[in-house]
Amino acid sequence: MSKHRWFEDLQKNIQSGWLLLDEPLNKYTKTRLGGKADVVAAPGTIEEVQAVVSYAFTNEIPILLLGNGSNMVVRDGGVRGIVMYMANLNNIKIDGNRMIAEAGANIIDASKQAAIACLTGLEFACGIPGSIGGAMAMNAGAYGGEIKDIIHHATVMDTTGKIFVLSKDELELGYRKSIITTEGYYVLSAEFWLTQGEQCDIDAAVADLTFQRESKQPLEYPSAGSVFKRPPGYFAGKLIQDSGLQGKGFGGAEVSTKHAGFIVNKNNATAADYIQTIEMVKAEVKKNFGIDLEMEVKIVGEELSE
Repeated sequence: MSKHRWFEDLQKNIQSGWLLLDEPLNKYTKTRLGGKADVVAAPGTIEEVQAVVSYAFTNEIPILLLGNGSNMVVRDGGVRGIVMYMANLNNIKIDGNRMIAEAGANIIDASKQAAIACLTGLEFACGIPGSIGGAMAMNAGAYGGEIKDIIHHATVMDTTGKIFVLSKDELELGYRKSIITTEGYYVLSAEFWLTQGEQCDIDAAVADLTFQRESKQPLEYPSAGSVFKRPPGYFAGKLIQDSGLQGKGFGGAEVSTKHAGFIVNKNNATAADYIQTIEMVKAEVKKNFGIDLEMEVKIVGEELSE
């Protein structure tokens, strides 16, 4: 079955969202890298998500979930199959101390809305450039806070289109991992339980964390954020810095001179440049310190054919 047939079939089920054929993915990734997807489907409702997932399962079509592309590198050859883009599912609702956020909502927006409602617990997320779905999948964290500290439950879908609820314990949240990634579930929404706080304290915390982020991270260039997980007993950025790798890279990609844990797209890099720089960093840190760096970012898609 051809991608044109997938496109025609999915058009019948997606009314409030949208579909695109042969769509460049560099528009959707924070690195500004990536070749074309056969089909990009952006459902507008849970029912439309279910229709896409069920169609892909029935017809044995590969499907890749894309939030806001902050923790992903798409290879230059693009993605075969269907890329499901969740940005249209972005509602955030606050009811007392509870926040219910859909998978496509930005976690930064959730943090802002919590602060406006004088709710504390989400300040750590004020600078995390990811979606709720991605944050759930990776148990996102920063500055001493993590998703597992505030999550109550999540509504997810399996690869057949079945919808169910997972409690905090059932989510199996650990350091940059969860049952969502191990089982290949799709997050639909999450419910967080926050705490009433003092507005001045919340605002001060957000301002401090924002300052730390803006002063220490290379936000002026496209990047996938922190590339590597923290090795036990070490900091990835310090190991990379001590290996003398800042400013080094391939093509238009280089290890940031501002924060060694970041690899930036400084000058029209290709995904191949970015991935080659990642491999160089891993090899040098291994050679210098005997430590195998584990990637936090996900590399997907195909190499560009000759």
